[in-house]
Amino acid sequence: MPNSSSSKVGVYVDVVNMYRNGGQRMRYDVLREFACRDMAEPLRLNAYVSYDAERAGQDYAYKEGINSFHSALRDLGFKVIVKEIRWYQDESGNRYGKADADLDLAVDAMVQSQHLDKVLIASGDGDFVRLVQALQNRGCRVEVVGLSNVSRALREEADLYVSGFLIPNLIPIEQDQQVNWGDVGSRTRGWCYWHHASQSFGFLRFMKTINNNLWLTDTRNPLSPFGTAFFHDSELPYDRISANQLPSRNLIFEFELTESERGLQAVDIQLISRL
Repeated sequence: MPNSSSSKVGVYVDVVNMYRNGGQRMRYDVLREFACRDMAEPLRLNAYVSYDAERAGQDYAYKEGINSFHSALRDLGFKVIVKEIRWYQDESGNRYGKADADLDLAVDAMVQSQHLDKVLIASGDGDFVRLVQALQNRGCRVEVVGLSNVSRALREEADLYVSGFLIPNLIPIEQDQQVNWGDVGSRTRGWCYWHHASQSFGFLRFMKTINNNLWLTDTRNPLSPFGTAFFHDSELPYDRISANQLPSRNLIFEFELTESERGLQAVDIQLISRL
């Protein structure tokens, strides 16, 4: 299908931040699909990675693994910007490494934004709040995708914030059978948007598909990318949360979808992330 949109998007991934906060198995092809969900052209796809040259000289498996990862990113159309880890010693003689790519990401995004309509930043680092503001002032729509430990200020400053745990297949879920995300029998992720405390039940909302109608949260609309599932409080992980914390967008759950007389029902609910 030809690209019918003149929209230009730039994607800037803080790979270290995403990796450390639950993105060890993140699928960068899905991230690209999400960024371009309105048929936008991915004009810039930048991935900022760290590299420990000292370790690479001693650990062949590490060197090959890193090189393979970088090659896979390039195969998906990403430009890989490598920041070598520099090692220092503190006053106690302890060594620590730093490979801060924040400045590189911010400068690249600002310089390249003159050609972009939308910028997606994949990171939870609050240091990017000023970058978001500056990009917006230049006329760019700014979206943020993060995982765990996401800065509240960053979430609130973005034009759109979406937890990467909620984007279908961005962070793969291990399950016994091959079932599509959002189908009966699949394990899916979502959040509680309504809860009846006295009757001990509620409803979870989850993203079924990736499309450009994220504002259509009413699942009765056939164009909405969202689905809902009923749940009993007895399925909640009471060792992790209390029902009086619900409803909440700050708690992200993983659950199995089953059929019931009420329609879709969520069982075996596990807490995945707190915002």
